Amino acid sequence: MTAVAEALDSALVALTAAGVDSPRLDAELLLADALGVDRTRLYVDRDLRVEGAAVRRFQDLVRRRAVGREPVAYLLGRKGFRRLELEVDARVLVPRPETELLVEVGVAELAAGARVIDVGTGSGAVALALADERRDLRVTGSDVSAAALDVARANGARLGLTVDWILGDGLPAGDWDAVVANLPYVESGERLAPEIAHHEPALALFAGPDGLDAIRALVARAAHRIGWVALEHGATQGPAVRALLGGAGYAQVRTEPDLAGHERVTVGC
Repeated sequence: MTAVAEALDSALVALTAAGVDSPRLDAELLLADALGVDRTRLYVDRDLRVEGAAVRRFQDLVRRRAVGREPVAYLLGRKGFRRLELEVDARVLVPRPETELLVEVGVAELAAGARVIDVGTGSGAVALALADERRDLRVTGSDVSAAALDVARANGARLGLTVDWILGDGLPAGDWDAVVANLPYVESGERLAPEIAHHEPALALFAGPDGLDAIRALVARAAHRIGWVALEHGATQGPAVRALLGGAGYAQVRTEPDLAGHERVTVGC
């Protein structure tokens, strides 16, 4: 039997030595999962101890995080996004906090009853969050990966949210009022953290020499067809994405910063 503080300290040493970015947070999340409790209970329940199967479970999770550098979301099988908890695994990217800005812009600006498609939906995070926070919208999610769509479809069913799902590459044919998209935008050959490079699907990450192949193709198909487009992109890609939208005929183009102050979502209308 081990005290919570002792278990956390031991994990903290291992995760710090492995170069994990947030060792304390990761240790807390993994221990809470091993014990089957909420993370806050680690500090408010003085009688809580780590024993039996929980010890073995926690040790295994820490080892996989430290040695294999598996993302915490994959180890736990879930990730919070906006008001939702999504089930995730290696078939889809881990939903990022900065992607919540894409939802925020959509919630604020999409017209009532708009037909909106989330291209490259992955786990369904953006599509499901829009369906959750704007019940008037008619939301569709599409992805080139059938495996990713299986994850998205399961999340929608579990959450009881109505979203249509389409298997297809790029922007599917349809009478859409708006497009939101968190497409691949990493440059080919760019070095990524081990958690990303070794575990997340490359199909959802890389998009040609400048990282803009997928966005470029989407803008070309959306031009003169769809009146409102919101695109997530890399922190240095704002000028290029604005130029793409402007060249495609979108008269009003702007870029919104994420919480870190990086240009993250560009909107054209």
